[in-house]
Amino acid sequence: MENTIKVPELRYCLYARKSSESDEKQAMSIDSQLHEMSDLAKRDNINIVDIITESHSAKETGQRPQFNLMVEGISSGKYNGIITWAPDRISRNAGDLGRIVDLMDQGKLSLIKTHSQTFTNNPNEKFLLMILCSQAKLENDNRGINVKRGLKSKCQTGVRPTMPPLGYINIMRANRISTVIIDPEKAPIIKQMFTYVADKGLSGRTIRKWLRKIGFKSRTGKDLVLSLIYKMLKNPFYYGYFKYGEKIYKGSHEPLISKQVFDKVQIQLQTTPRQWNKQLYPFKKICKCGSCGSSITAETKFRVVQNGDVHPHIYYHCNRINDYDCHEPYITEAELIQQLVALMPQIKLDKEYIWNLFQDEIKRLNHLQQIMNLKNSVAFETTPHRNKSKSIKAISGKETEMIRDYFLHILQYGTPEERQNILRGVKTIFKLRDRELMIKKTSLIT
Repeated sequence: MENTIKVPELRYCLYARKSSESDEKQAMSIDSQLHEMSDLAKRDNINIVDIITESHSAKETGQRPQFNLMVEGISSGKYNGIITWAPDRISRNAGDLGRIVDLMDQGKLSLIKTHSQTFTNNPNEKFLLMILCSQAKLENDNRGINVKRGLKSKCQTGVRPTMPPLGYINIMRANRISTVIIDPEKAPIIKQMFTYVADKGLSGRTIRKWLRKIGFKSRTGKDLVLSLIYKMLKNPFYYGYFKYGEKIYKGSHEPLISKQVFDKVQIQLQTTPRQWNKQLYPFKKICKCGSCGSSITAETKFRVVQNGDVHPHIYYHCNRINDYDCHEPYITEAELIQQLVALMPQIKLDKEYIWNLFQDEIKRLNHLQQIMNLKNSVAFETTPHRNKSKSIKAISGKETEMIRDYFLHILQYGTPEERQNILRGVKTIFKLRDRELMIKKTSLIT
């Protein structure tokens, strides 16, 4: 009896894919693929047991969830044939193509049918399938190289091939960026923003408050967040250059600011690092700006002297919250302390508060003396800390003089923490105008 070869029953999975990326704009839509292949299945009496669709790029291996589901279905025997529009719908990368060919080698995938070709577990047909899918990969690779070459060429002509920063507008021709022009509405504000930082040292947070006050918005109509403001302040596009990839190119657009202004802004951003809640500026809370009434803020700047040493200098100035054009100059902390010392006879102090600080200091020093065994030294009088709750009325004139001397000592030689503590006992409010410290008339009277 002659042996007959049993042909396995073919159960097909209809697979349709279209990527949303620009390199597949000309590819047939998923609906069109389903329509064409369904008609082919009816005509050839093909048994479709499952339909799988996805909108995903096939450039990278193993990244398509629906394709992975189809491979699992073939491995489990759910179906043993694939019907699809073209070989490149199945794979555009070597990894996924290898998985399909491996299933054919195992006999689990018997046939792949496209609108014009059929591929079976035949060496020649598998070789043709691999050539067609490899050709699709080659097209992808070449397209990527050509796109990068085109973008580089665009940069060399002075045009950044992306959306320009706020203050500029792209002019499109033939769906491509032709030129970049200044935005007449937003550019003046951004130019002023750079000037504020370069000449007045305004911080990013102050700039953000100013922009919100004048109603400046992003392209989407939203307030500018702090990170975007700093990103803009560091963007070389505004002085005529731009960064693309790892290279800097000279732009063909009109600069908003000069390179000198941009460099001054970078110095302001670099030389005024703030360690929030760490660095203390004790004199901020006792002063107000004498011109606009804003609060006083402070910052540390570092100056390199001739021998190479770096000396820190603390400057106090108006924070310009009330008036962004306030022209009050900076004053050093040393000058501020000198003027406070000169105003000492007029300063009103919380005597009880400072007296208690003084007692704590005496107690601490007495304890230090005991540790160092300085029995022959003149000991400090220990009476004050025995009666720590002494009221203001009980403080004598001599003790008041001691309080003022102690206050002056801490003011001139104390640490920032000690100064901050003792300044809580100052009831006088000062105003700072033209680098001169003056007592406000509304000061509290004790």
